Amino acid sequence: MEILQLPILALQERIEKELEENPVLEILEEDPDLPAEPVETESPDAPTAEERELVIDEHKDNEDDFERLLNLDEDWPDHFEERTRPSRAEVEEAGQRKLDAMANMTARPQSLEDYLHDQLGWFDLEPALRVMAERIIYNLDTNGYLTTSLEDLLGAEATEADLALGRKALALVQRLDPAGVAARDLRECLLLQLTPGMLHHEELRTLISNHLEDLEHNRLPVISRKTGFSIERIQETLGELRKLNPKPGADFHGAYVPNVTPDVFIDPVDDGGYRVRLEDGQIPTLFISPQYRKLLLSKDTPEETREYIKRKLNSAQWLIDSIHQRRGTLTRVAQAIVDHQTEFLDKGPEAIEPLKMQQIADKVGVHVTTVSRAVDDKWIQTPRGIFPLRRFFVGGTVSADGEEVAWDTVRLKLQEIIDHEDKQKPLSDEHLVEQLAKHGITVARRTVTKYRKAMDIPSSRQRRDWTE
Repeated sequence: MEILQLPILALQERIEKELEENPVLEILEEDPDLPAEPVETESPDAPTAEERELVIDEHKDNEDDFERLLNLDEDWPDHFEERTRPSRAEVEEAGQRKLDAMANMTARPQSLEDYLHDQLGWFDLEPALRVMAERIIYNLDTNGYLTTSLEDLLGAEATEADLALGRKALALVQRLDPAGVAARDLRECLLLQLTPGMLHHEELRTLISNHLEDLEHNRLPVISRKTGFSIERIQETLGELRKLNPKPGADFHGAYVPNVTPDVFIDPVDDGGYRVRLEDGQIPTLFISPQYRKLLLSKDTPEETREYIKRKLNSAQWLIDSIHQRRGTLTRVAQAIVDHQTEFLDKGPEAIEPLKMQQIADKVGVHVTTVSRAVDDKWIQTPRGIFPLRRFFVGGTVSADGEEVAWDTVRLKLQEIIDHEDKQKPLSDEHLVEQLAKHGITVARRTVTKYRKAMDIPSSRQRRDWTE
C-alpha cells in the first residue's frame, strides 16, 4: 500500500534511496549503442530452485500479494549498518549533478516586504521613523493590508508622540509602490490608488467614499438618486473602478504550481474505446545481485553476515514485488475508471458520469481503500488534457426521468443558463430551478443557491444590467 500510493516521481526517489542503502539491489542496464543479443535460456548467475527457496521462502505465488508483502515488510531493518564507499569519480559526478540542479532552480521571487524595504532606501529618514516604517511593512498581510491598528501595533504604553510617529510612518509606506499598499480597509486601498489625472476622478472618489456597499449589491438607481449621476455615467465610472487593484500585495504571493508527470496514459483502440498504459520507461528494472545470493549460500559466510544479507534480500524482494503489484493494481483501476467515463473522454466534461470509488473497487475486486490509494496524487494523460484520477469520481443527483446526473453536469448547465439569460431581467434562483427542470435536471432551490455561490455567480439583483 505504501508503494501503491506513490506517484511516479516519488516512486523514483524511493527506488533511488533503496539503491543507495541496499547493496543487494541492482539495476538492469542496457547499452543502447550495442546491438540486441538473444536472451540466454538460463543465465549462469540465475538462482537455482534451492536458492530461491532459501532466500525468500514466502514467495510462493501472486494470489496473496498484499499479505506476502506485509510479511516481508516485517523483516525490514530500521537502518543499514554498512554502505559501499563511493569512488572519487562518483563523488565528483554527484557534485556536478547537484551544481546543475542548483543552476536550474527557479529563483525565489521578491517578497512584498523586501520590495517595500528596498524603496525605503530612497528616502533620507531619521532612524526612529525608519524603524517604525519597517515595523509597519513587516505587519502587512499577504494582500498588502495593515489589519492591525496603530494602537495595537505600538502597544498599550504608547504615548501620543509615538502615535504621531506611527501615523507619519504609515503615510510614508502608503506612498510606496504598489499603490494602495498599507491600507486598513478596501475603501482606503482604492482611494490611495486615485490620481488627479484619472478619468472620472471625482466620480470615482464619490463612489468609493460613499457607495461601495451599493455598488456591491448593484443598486445603481439608488446611487443615481443620491449623487445625481446618470446610470450610464455610473457604469462608465464603474468600468474605471474595476481597473483598480483591491489586493495590491497579492502579486507578490503567487501560488506555486508544481509540474505534473502523468502516471497513466490513454491510447484509443479500434473498437472506439480506450486502453490505459503506465509510463514504465522511467522506472528502472531491478534485480537482486547474484553475488550476494552466492555469498548467502556459501558455507564460509559467517552467520551474522548471512542474517544481514537475508534481511537485505527480503527488503529488495519486497520492493520489487511491491512495484509489480503497484503496476498491476493501478492499471486495472485506471482501466475501470476509463471504461466508466468513456462519454467524458468522447464528449467532454458535460458528459461525465456519477462514479463512486466503491463501484470501481467492486469491479476490480479490491477494497475501496486500495482504490483510494491507487488514485491518490496520480495523473492521467487523456485526449482532453491531463487530469487527476480523482477528477473522475463525482457525486450526482436523480433527474426527472430517474437517471443519475453528475454534479458537474448540473454546474455546467447552470452556467449555460445564466450566460444566456436576459441581463435586464436576470433569473432568480427559483426560475433557475425551473429552467434546469426543462433540461431534465430536478434539484432543490437551496441546491441551486449553493452551487451559484460556489461558482462565484452573483444573485439576480447583482447580475442585473440597469442600462435603459
